[in-house]
Formats: sequence, C-alpha cells, structure tokens
Amino acid sequence: MGRFLNKVLNIETVYTFNDLILLPGKAEVEPKEIELKTKVSKNRWINLPFVSSPMDTVTGSDLAVALAREGGIGILHRNCSVEEQVEMARKVKRAESTIIRDVIVVKPDTTVSEAIEIMNSYDIHGLPVVENGRKLVGIVTWRDVRYSDRQLKIKDVMTPRERLIVATTEVSIDEAKRLMQKHKVEKLPIVNNKWELKGLITIKDLELRGQYPMASRDEEGRLLVGAAISPFDLERAKKLEKYVDILVVDVAHFHNENVIRATKKLVKEVSAEVIAGNLGTKEAVLETLTRIEDIAGLRVGMGSGSICTTGVVTKVAAPTLYATLQAAEALDELGLHGEIPIIADGGIKNTGDIALALAMGASAAMMGNLFAGTKESPGRLIAIQGKYYKEYYGMGSARARSKRANLDRYSKPSKDIDEGVEGWVPYRGTVKDVVKELTGGLQASMGYVGAKNIPELWEKARFGYIPPNGSQEIRPHDILIPKGGTN
Repeated sequence: MGRFLNKVLNIETVYTFNDLILLPGKAEVEPKEIELKTKVSKNRWINLPFVSSPMDTVTGSDLAVALAREGGIGILHRNCSVEEQVEMARKVKRAESTIIRDVIVVKPDTTVSEAIEIMNSYDIHGLPVVENGRKLVGIVTWRDVRYSDRQLKIKDVMTPRERLIVATTEVSIDEAKRLMQKHKVEKLPIVNNKWELKGLITIKDLELRGQYPMASRDEEGRLLVGAAISPFDLERAKKLEKYVDILVVDVAHFHNENVIRATKKLVKEVSAEVIAGNLGTKEAVLETLTRIEDIAGLRVGMGSGSICTTGVVTKVAAPTLYATLQAAEALDELGLHGEIPIIADGGIKNTGDIALALAMGASAAMMGNLFAGTKESPGRLIAIQGKYYKEYYGMGSARARSKRANLDRYSKPSKDIDEGVEGWVPYRGTVKDVVKELTGGLQASMGYVGAKNIPELWEKARFGYIPPNGSQEIRPHDILIPKGGTN
C-alpha cells in the first residue's frame, strides 16, 4: 500500500462546535447553584471561565477592568507600543486595590498646575506628597488645588504630615474603613515607622470591593489582568511583568522551533506566569510541556475565529474543539490535566459553544467576537440602517498588520498574505450585560448535563454527533420569526 494512500486511510475526523451536542444527565443541583470558578493559569483563579481575546478591537484597559470586575479576565492586546501596553496594565491594576502600591506622588515643590495635570491624566483626586524618595510630608487633594493659584507650590496648599491620618501595613480592611469614617477622610496613607510611604487605601476602593463581590483579584485586592506578548520581545515582557498576572505568548502557531526556544528563554527571565499558544495538536502540547518548564497554561485553537481566514488561505487549521480535545489528551497522558489549564480560543458564538469547550477539557474560553460588541471594547461604534455595530478585525488582517509591524505572529510562508478580515459586529451593551447572559446560559447547560462545577463537567459530559442537516432540528424551525428575531 502506498504511503499517500495510507495518509488518506488515516484521515482524522475533526469535530467543530457545529458537529456536537451535549447529552442530558441526572441533575442534582439547580443552575443558580452551579460553581463556575476555574483556573486561568497554574496559580491564578477566576470566578467565571471567560477570557477576552488580546485584539485591539477587543481588549483595552476599560474592557479588562469591566471583565475582571464581573469575574473573568482580560488579556491586553499588544498592537501598540510597550509604553502604551504597560500603561493599560497599570490602569487596570490601579482601578481597584486593597492597598495601592504603585502610588502616584508629587514633591513639595511641584506646582499646583503640574499637580492638576497629573490628577487629570490619571483620573485621581488625591496625591501623597513625598520628599527624599518616599518620605511622606503631606497630601494634596482636588479640593486643595481646584481654586488655588496655579503657580503656587504644593507645600503651600497641602495638608501637612502633622494633620494626616495614617496607618501601617498591618491595618485590616475593617480597621481602615472605621478609621476613614471616623475622621471623614477618603484617603489613608500607609507608612512605616520612618514615615516612608508604603501604599495608599482609598474609600473608593473599599466601596468597589462590596460592589463587585465576584471580581477576579490578586492577593492585594487588585483586579487580575493579563497581557499578550511576542516570544521574541523579552524587553516588553520584562516591563509588563511588574503589572500583569499572566503573560500570554501570542503567536498563530506556537509549535515552531524558534518560538519554542524563545519562549523557553523568556520563561526563565520573567516572574509572571506564562501561557503558551496557540496550539492545535497533541504532539504540539507534549513537546511544549516537555521542553519548556513552568508553562502555566495552554491557549488552543487555530483557524476558528470569526474573523480568521487562516483555514481558508492556507487550508491548515486545528478547530478549537478539536484542539481542546488534543490538549486534554496530552495533559491526561502527563498527569497534568486540571493542574495546567486549557484556554479554548476561537469560534465561540454562544454559551452552548462555551459548554462544549469546557466539557471537552478546557478550563476557560477565550472570546473576541462576543466582547468586541460591548460598550467597553476599543472599537468604533457606528450606526448601519438604524442598528448599532462596533468595529472588529482580525490581528492577521491588513488593517492590524498595517497598524503595527506584528508579522512575527505569523509563520514565514504567510508573511505576504492576510490571515484575517475586517468587519462590524452587533452592539451588545455592556460587559456586565454580556457576562450575565453567558453565565446564565452556561449554568443552564451544565445543569442539563448534571455537573455542579467544571471538573465535574469533565467527568460527566457525554457527547452526541449531529449530522449537518440534523442540526436544524435543534434550532427554532417551522415557525415564522418576526423581523429582527433569531433564526
């Protein structure tokens, strides 16, 4: 038998989200009781298995803040300068915190005009005043500078140290709140016995903790955030690691000798957890984990995105559901499934697709299209024939490639072609609205299966294959759908 005939006889069946369904099982809990907390990396947990894609029409700082507050995590895009990406990360980390460590400060000789400019730039209303590095000598608020002569020095308008209410790093949240309420102050500087500034607690942050109980936070109460990086850009990774919780290697085809070598070096140089991707086969996952120590997660799926044309242009793809199964099999073989999370990336259209990906072994789902249509995404909002849409384009599209020289994301044979398209997606409201819908649908799906959490879904899920024509039967059919309805 010829070698090419053998290839035909050994053709794999590659299932996509359109081919499979989940079969019902005995339910023991109600949907609202289902736990969706999951790992996004080895040591980072999120309360909902939703991750936003690192695309410049999807994840900027506003969306990352909104998604983390709801319980997921945003991965900041890298289609910008290092400084811009670092600033996005800082903005997310400064959005909420038990104790702000990265405190913006001024010196006594700073002018009122300069202080106002800093406040406006960072959208803050109070600045600790320090000298000799970090020694606290006062604090200045918006009320102090608003009507003051712009040429005055901060030392002339600030509240001096002897009148400040401060605390030490041992202060508890409840103690800090009582102290601020008692003295009617909105900012509580944290100092050591030498009056060196160690942090800042604000009443705004304490109130936000109660407003967003499901928020994904780090040990200091700050919102979790990730950032996309090139494996060849160590400088960017090192600058970002101070502010992000995870770094996501952002290449179209991770199973590449140069990419593997570069990532192996990068992992040793940074302290933040590193997620490898994108991966599409069992062999790719096994080699990645065998050759690179301390990989904290896997991003899988190639060619499934709604704006990705890789599968058409190159006829090479590893659809997300298939890639998830391949990764889960590899992790099972290594005894690491559940320890190293799988992030299913691409082609997810609804909560049913998320449920399928999780049931196949993923810990979380990464989405671009669904989040691109939200209020908080960076894309432009336009009206088309009376309906609102937001801009959305692939990172391999001509638009993205012309915006920044990011050709290292694509393999060498693809350098002169586009692997993505540009378009518009329906406006979907706020991130909160979208997450609420996704959460309800996912809990309902898991309830039908009979799983009370994601690990139990891995064990209990059973799949059914739907022939192409048969898929119409589980959709609304034989009924007139009013204009604007779903069909």
